[in-house]
Amino acid sequence: MAITPPSPPAEAASKTPYIIAWACCVLFYFLQYALRSAPGVMLPELTAAFGLSALGISALIGLYYYTYSAFAIVSGACFDRYGARYVIPVGLLLMAGGAVLFGLGANAAAQAGRLLQGAGSAFAFTGAVYLATRGFPAKYLATAIGFTQCFGMLGGASGQFVVAPLIHGAFSWQQFWLVGGAVAAVLAIVVLVVTPGGHPVQTPAQKSVLSMFTPYKSVLTNPQSYLCGFAAGLLFLPTTIGDMIWGVSFLRAGWSIDYAEAVNRAAMVPLGWVVGCPLLGYVADHYGRRKPVLIGGALVMLAASLVILYAPHGVVPPYLAGFLLGVGSGAAMIPYTIIKEVNADEVKGSATGAINFLVFTLSALMAPAYGWVLLELSAGGVLGIEVFQKAGGIGVAGIVLAIILSLFIRETGSAKATPLKLPVTPLQPALGGVR
Repeated sequence: MAITPPSPPAEAASKTPYIIAWACCVLFYFLQYALRSAPGVMLPELTAAFGLSALGISALIGLYYYTYSAFAIVSGACFDRYGARYVIPVGLLLMAGGAVLFGLGANAAAQAGRLLQGAGSAFAFTGAVYLATRGFPAKYLATAIGFTQCFGMLGGASGQFVVAPLIHGAFSWQQFWLVGGAVAAVLAIVVLVVTPGGHPVQTPAQKSVLSMFTPYKSVLTNPQSYLCGFAAGLLFLPTTIGDMIWGVSFLRAGWSIDYAEAVNRAAMVPLGWVVGCPLLGYVADHYGRRKPVLIGGALVMLAASLVILYAPHGVVPPYLAGFLLGVGSGAAMIPYTIIKEVNADEVKGSATGAINFLVFTLSALMAPAYGWVLLELSAGGVLGIEVFQKAGGIGVAGIVLAIILSLFIRETGSAKATPLKLPVTPLQPALGGVR
């Protein structure tokens, strides 16, 4: 008996629940980015509350990236093994508990809370990409991933320019974290209700806990996965560490800019991501080329970073350089599309988990390392402009290395070059045995 394929309207209707669930998961991603970047605008309050040095506060905030990178592996395996309906709410509840613990104001609770925030947040982007692959056509995947990151960075910007006035007005810094935890818990219930539950049934051999990590064998034995991960990770460092942790301090201590203005300028970097992520994703999809967009965005990042760090103050409009850095940083999302295209369809969740692991392992290692560099360069004293300029060379070198790695990434766009075919000549039959 012939099976009639679903009509286009029926097929579109079957994808609609996944698009709705994707939209809710994007809100999860927005919230986790807001909680990730919020400590950057409350460094004086955190320093006073916990009695920490620059190295200590950087290490405390950076705890987030240790569990984020580790649970990126777990989240990818969970989505491939169990689907999205129950996995995403678990991530939200972990993040909610972490926010509440951080808001208690005790040092040990803050450390545990930051670790839980990172663990739960690791399910946000991986979940959004997992749902996007089921709700959107393949030709729009880079655009969908770009929009996902767009909302994440909008959350990152909100964690700076919205949170700063909140914690100096309506809320204390501790109340902000308690409210954030409550919002995450409510969103967990919403996601549980709207997310489709269907997922392929596993055989008995596939039901073991260890079997869900099997897809990583395919992903992590592919050299292209590492090129994508390290290129993206190096392009993330100027935002995850340079801007979201130390951006406000750089502007205040380096250029003597008042607090409110420093917050607004630092927020221009994630706002630039809001534009750059969907824009560069669309360009990569429209022209069918990934690598030129990736390298071009990295070059914009490099130029903007050099201007921010080393150009005399006031040479460029105060908000322009940060915005352009953010726009160029949108290129860091291109490897997230490429890694899914250089690996098999059945390991898409694990591919996203693997790249998140590689990206944020770099951030986890560099957050305390950057704090140590600042401490050493300042000899434990004032963090002046010279200190930040010398330490900023780390980010500049990272961007250059990312560009070099990008040259070796395989082009996976729809317009990638086809093998050259030589014309057939009359001599070819006679040369058929020649090698």
